[in-house]
Amino acid sequence: MVWTPLHAKIHRTIRSRHLFERNQRLLVAVSGGQDSLCLIKLLLDLQSKWGWYLGIAHCDHRWRSDSEANANHVENLAKTWGISFYLETANKPINSEAAARDWRYQVLSAIAQVNNYQYIVTGHTASDRAETLLYNLIRGTGADGLQALTWQRPLTTGIVLVRPLLEITRIQTEQFCQEFKLPIWEDSTNQDLQYARNRIRQELLPYLRDNFNPQVESALAQTAELLQAEVEYLEKAAQELRDAALGIGHGVWARHEKDSLTPLLPLRLNRRVLQKAPLALQRRVMRQVLQQILTDAPSFEHIEKLTALIIAPNRSQTDPFPGGAIAQVEGDWICLK
Repeated sequence: MVWTPLHAKIHRTIRSRHLFERNQRLLVAVSGGQDSLCLIKLLLDLQSKWGWYLGIAHCDHRWRSDSEANANHVENLAKTWGISFYLETANKPINSEAAARDWRYQVLSAIAQVNNYQYIVTGHTASDRAETLLYNLIRGTGADGLQALTWQRPLTTGIVLVRPLLEITRIQTEQFCQEFKLPIWEDSTNQDLQYARNRIRQELLPYLRDNFNPQVESALAQTAELLQAEVEYLEKAAQELRDAALGIGHGVWARHEKDSLTPLLPLRLNRRVLQKAPLALQRRVMRQVLQQILTDAPSFEHIEKLTALIIAPNRSQTDPFPGGAIAQVEGDWICLK
């Protein structure tokens, strides 16, 4: 086996970030593109050092005429490498990026559960991280949206999604595939400019690279990495402030699986506790509360109108939130009912 600097980097990353344990079962999502081929090749080469059991999963969205041939191509690679192969084909073509992503994670989780894989591994890169940051920034978001692609996150009970290539750019994965003559399957949809992410990839990032910073993808990925640590800190601080404002221990919230908290309406937030905190934490507390109450993610406007009640006159109240809940000031308390 040829040991490249990329092998060494990924080996160090997995070890230093504790992405995987030894002798675990890893289900690798392989589309056939350069990023996923680079990923599976790296994991295969590192397998002897870690004792992993590797499997390949491929999701056929049925949105291209060559999607079946693409799936066959990945299956043949799995056979060549002697790896278990799992194919999931959509019942009907999926034409939305968001719907396709949700479907992929659902079927990957199902495959992992049935076949006892502890990890689902994807080939997201620093370039994907940069694109996600720009995409969410353009649409409007806070720090959470700017750091959306994280190294790992739980998908379902006992199954963790891991992205080991987040410090590797797409240029590097392409060079790696060329060096090892890996048979890349070119996805024609990646060139379709009707998708916003493709416009960012094909037009915006090259413009930024040529006119502002040749290393723009790595720079944006590093920004996302910094934001991830800050978001984790702020979320923890907000949870502690929320618990204090809600009076946890007095039966206000119900504890469920993994010690998560689900509010039981009506509930009350102590304004005096919240008034001592910085605005950033006040907003995060309100967002956490609304995330548990609303069926959809709370908007900036929802968070702001609830936050405004922290210093509002007595008897002030909001108009109804989606679902009908109303917040009202009652002395030292914000009451949601």
